[in-house]
Amino acid sequence: MDSEKMSYNAGQAKGQAEEKTSNMMDKASNAAQSAQDSMQEAGQQVQAKAQGAADAVKDATGMNKQ
Repeated sequence: MDSEKMSYNAGQAKGQAEEKTSNMMDKASNAAQSAQDSMQEAGQQVQAKAQGAADAVKDATGMNKQ
């Protein structure tokens, strides 16, 4: 195999490796964003349940009446 062909093949391999790395980074970023979104949603659900519980206690104790 001549020098040009070897250089070409090395360039091809480098380009493919860079593309795979880029794809993996995109997937990792998407997974991190998805996890963040899930945690935010879970936090909002917990907050809503806590507010509901607080309102129930206020109703039961008469503290919610104006």
